Amino acid sequence: MTLIKSISGIRGTIGGRPGDNLTPVDIVKFTAAFASWIRAGGNDSPGIVIGRDARISGPLVSSLVSDTLRSMGINVRDLGLASTPTVEMAVAGTGADGGIIVTASHNPAQWNALKLLNARGEFIGEAEGEEILRLAAAEDFEFAAAGREGRYVTDDSWNGKHIDQILRLDLVDVKAIEKAGFTVAVDCVNSVGGIIVPQLLKALGIKSVIELNTTPDGIFPHNPEPLPENLGEISALVADRKADLGLVVDPDVDRLAIICEDGSMFGEEYTLVAVADFILRNTPGSTVSNLSSTRALKDVTEQYGCRYFSSPVGEVHVVEEMKARNAVIGGEGNGGIIYPALHYGRDALAGIALFLTHLALSGMKCSELRGTYPSYWIAKKKLELDPQSDLSHILQSVRNHFSGMETDERDGLRIDLPDGWFQLRKSNTEPVMRIYAEGRSEGEARLLAERVISIVKKE
Repeated sequence: MTLIKSISGIRGTIGGRPGDNLTPVDIVKFTAAFASWIRAGGNDSPGIVIGRDARISGPLVSSLVSDTLRSMGINVRDLGLASTPTVEMAVAGTGADGGIIVTASHNPAQWNALKLLNARGEFIGEAEGEEILRLAAAEDFEFAAAGREGRYVTDDSWNGKHIDQILRLDLVDVKAIEKAGFTVAVDCVNSVGGIIVPQLLKALGIKSVIELNTTPDGIFPHNPEPLPENLGEISALVADRKADLGLVVDPDVDRLAIICEDGSMFGEEYTLVAVADFILRNTPGSTVSNLSSTRALKDVTEQYGCRYFSSPVGEVHVVEEMKARNAVIGGEGNGGIIYPALHYGRDALAGIALFLTHLALSGMKCSELRGTYPSYWIAKKKLELDPQSDLSHILQSVRNHFSGMETDERDGLRIDLPDGWFQLRKSNTEPVMRIYAEGRSEGEARLLAERVISIVKKE
């Protein structure tokens, strides 16, 4: 079964049987449930913004979403090919009642998904998500009569508006970036980043851009998750062409990975660390990341005399914690930057502008900047999860092997050790168990991860 229903949306592989895969039946049912929830808000003429990444199933899924919304009496503003953060900003900027982003983010090309946004352009919360799941399961929705369908308009203005708002951020210094004269290589995995990332770089004063995989045709040239094992081509390109750095985004442009000038990985965990360092230097305050993120953010935060807080995995949880702590910067260790001065959503474009400013003002090479941060290594593993597995029993067995250690059970199980930590949790986006382990070296992290995996496999 490759259909995953969660509080944040619905995700699955295209085709197959209803209820088992992401089929037109499932798309219509789930979209209608979301529309019913939106209509319950009381607006007599509600509107929803939609946008999609470039994967090949996008036009079909998007048209099903659009027509279903209209048949529920919802007015649709269609941004077409648009990044997740662009859609988020458009929802708030147009005063819409919500949004739907047609993207499976980092999942392979055969997947697609609907991500659901509230009127603030933020992912819906747990209570709202549970209600939408209930409406979908019960098919508790009512379509509009003939002649009362919602309106449909297209709007291609939001890439420009998104970039303009980034350029107006106080901490984005276009003159410093332009003066640095960077040569930047980009890998946009042939999705919507291929449209907006070069536009942003040009607006930031970057005159030399080396483009890789920037045709938004949805033909992903490699696994679209921006992990080191998938980035060999751009790594070699940066070194061969003597670029100052490389920038990699996922298909919906909410994650950012950076390549140093020598072709080495800056580390997706350190995208947030570096940007947070720059933000804290100029606007001290608290920071937030999820429980699966590196300790380096806590270390850097405390160097400025500020407080670090953690949250369960998931953008909605990070945002909730950021608001509760009035954080100046936050995000997730997968390269997701959330900068509330712009909006409460992971935004690789904001991350690019802030990182380039930081690098330009530092006067360092990219690898030199990376060397200024505490050194940790995270091993990221995953195991196929048998639907019959007793997750609570597995977690208890692991807990027993590490008795006496500090534990956190807000999201699966995280155990902190003297020289590292590990976390086990059920994925929200794939039928797998994720096992993350961090140590002071690659060897330490891998050994810890393998130790945990061996315990899990015995259960």
